[in-house]
Amino acid sequence: MSQHSQPKQRNWFARHKLLTAAGALVVVVGIGGALSGGGDSGDGKASAAGQAEKKGQGGGEGKEKAAKGSLKGSGTYQVGSDLEPGTYRSLGNKLGCYWERAKDSSGDPDAILANDNVIGASYVTVKAGDKIFKTQGCKSWERVAEGEAAGSPKTEMPGNGMYKVGADIAPGTYKSAGNKQDGCYWERAKDALHESADSILANDNVTGNAVVTIAPGDAYFKTTGCSDWKKTG
Repeated sequence: MSQHSQPKQRNWFARHKLLTAAGALVVVVGIGGALSGGGDSGDGKASAAGQAEKKGQGGGEGKEKAAKGSLKGSGTYQVGSDLEPGTYRSLGNKLGCYWERAKDSSGDPDAILANDNVIGASYVTVKAGDKIFKTQGCKSWERVAEGEAAGSPKTEMPGNGMYKVGADIAPGTYKSAGNKQDGCYWERAKDALHESADSILANDNVTGNAVVTIAPGDAYFKTTGCSDWKKTG
């Protein structure tokens, strides 16, 4: 998995993987910009999360306290001692939430197994072989049981977030209209590992109308920068 060099103080980058119809070529599109001073968002401007971090407020969490058994949204955790392997969910994130799974605590870009910049809801599965889970500027993470529903499946969803199929959203065909040039990205995923093409069933960067059929066998649907999705069939 290719990596982009980033400032040492924070590896703040996300990868959108575009599978083309011909040969399923994976194109890495970095949407996180370089940071300065340890408190910048992906567009290079100082974010609210960065300002909060400087004030010791947990980077975007404000005064929120993580519930018992959950993780605060800013911190570096050792897998097996600070947190157990499993799938975790963070809800209601604004621009500035970043997480990563790492194979060691060196801080080197090569140590990153998977990562993402998040708006809205996010899921991530931490494996037993992972060593580090890092999160910055996010809402608290709650561990979710395998197959646990987040509520009644909905037929409409915001254009930013990650949704569990059959729990958060119902399978079916969805449409997102009026998207700006290459600003909308969607992804059907078979798990929440975020491991490059191994986790992706299909994806696309979209201008204008977007239409996608989410199958009952899909595990998750991820969308970034899109207009709201509505079920059409």
